[in-house]
Amino acid sequence: MSATIFAVLPPVIAIALALITKEVYSSLLIGIFAGALLFHGFNPLHATETTFSIMGGKISDNIGILMFLVMLGILVSLVTKSGASRAYGEWASHVIKSRRGALLATSFLGMFIFVDDYFNCLTVGTVMRPVTDKYQVTRAKLAYIIDATAAPVCIIAPISSWAAAVTSSLPEDAGINGFTLFLNTIPFNLYALLTLAFVLWVMVADVDFLAMGKYNKRILESGKIDSTGEESTVICGSGSVKDLIIPIVFLIVACISAMIYSGGGIHTFSFEAISNAFANCSSSDALVLGSFATLIFTFLMYVPRGILTFNQFCESFTAGFKAMVPAIFILSLAWTLSGICSEDYLDLRGFVSGFVNPESAVSLLMPAIFFLIALGLAFATGTSWGTFGILIPIAVSIFGASEMLTITVSACLAGAVCGDHISPISDTTILASAGAQCHHLDHVATQIPYALSLAVISLIGYLAAGFTQNGWVGLGVGAVLLIVFASIMTQHAKKEKASSQ
Repeated sequence: MSATIFAVLPPVIAIALALITKEVYSSLLIGIFAGALLFHGFNPLHATETTFSIMGGKISDNIGILMFLVMLGILVSLVTKSGASRAYGEWASHVIKSRRGALLATSFLGMFIFVDDYFNCLTVGTVMRPVTDKYQVTRAKLAYIIDATAAPVCIIAPISSWAAAVTSSLPEDAGINGFTLFLNTIPFNLYALLTLAFVLWVMVADVDFLAMGKYNKRILESGKIDSTGEESTVICGSGSVKDLIIPIVFLIVACISAMIYSGGGIHTFSFEAISNAFANCSSSDALVLGSFATLIFTFLMYVPRGILTFNQFCESFTAGFKAMVPAIFILSLAWTLSGICSEDYLDLRGFVSGFVNPESAVSLLMPAIFFLIALGLAFATGTSWGTFGILIPIAVSIFGASEMLTITVSACLAGAVCGDHISPISDTTILASAGAQCHHLDHVATQIPYALSLAVISLIGYLAAGFTQNGWVGLGVGAVLLIVFASIMTQHAKKEKASSQ
């Protein structure tokens, strides 16, 4: 059944079940097994053997990414347990002198921690809660800032767990450099870029509108703190501000250096030499080297100085691993689904490319279609990684190496982030609520109108990009629409505020 219409069934089954059940793990597994059954003529024994053979091979091929996730989880646990996050918050509360300064500091910290969204959510909330409380920023608004500068930052950062996941989502037989493709998608990831610009706009203007405006007005007038009051992390150490900043900076520098090293190094300091090093690097290997070096550095920084004892340091190993288990499981299943659809088995790309003409009129709608599908799937399942793990191989099978592939993959990533952003069952949405100590449903209800407004703008941008086959046109259209939307809503919010005074 290779290269036939049946090759479409595994991803369709996985997507349909995910939308119906709102559970991604079993949906992906059933889609994988259905593909294996089709390949082996419904022989369950051979299908089972093939399923786990592909899974084992995919995990083996991508073991570097999994190791990076585990070590990153350990580092998150260490920084929190050491008390460094709390120390930074206390320091910032003395340095920041205004509400606008507190908002901007929160958003800038979220943008600075671009290596992983888990790391971002777990750190920013813990660090900035005392500062934002001082200037009467509601916990729902803090949760929105955290959420809006977590996944949107990570999905456009070349050095992040998300970049590694996207890179590994390409089929092995695609003949495309995954890291180069990811770099090319960054300027056309409309939802991520527009969200970051919108957050800065809201921070500078210091206004709230739609559901967020109504919520903040109600909470501030009541004089109550909209906090859950739950502390989820036990702090054992007496870390200072430098114990937070230095490990993060070291991690970023170490990963960048490892990427350049694995890409052959640079002999002349030119843009072309650096670009070639990044294009030729093994991002997964580099992230492993960088994160491992950071753990050693953090050990030498914490234990000899008594910030953490040796036993406390080692306790973070299991805590960090547990935090990353959901991401590891999703990735393993998404890789396996991609494997059963590869040319060695059902050959989805061979089937789709046989009748889909990239020059046809329908292909011009593909960026917008992929954006909507990714948004809906990520919203229903609460995972971006599982979403683009399913959709990117399909985009590759339709367009191959082309400008439209870059635009369509950008739309897929943007839709996955948007759906994940507004999903009440998303890990990052839940972690943003926990980091801000905000009631989860309050965060979801106040965030959705903002996110959906930007989703509509992004959709129009992808329609423009598809019809012109030019991603820059889509970005320009999105930027203009964002300015118009933000200006209208800001003026409306200020008029309401003036009339109520």
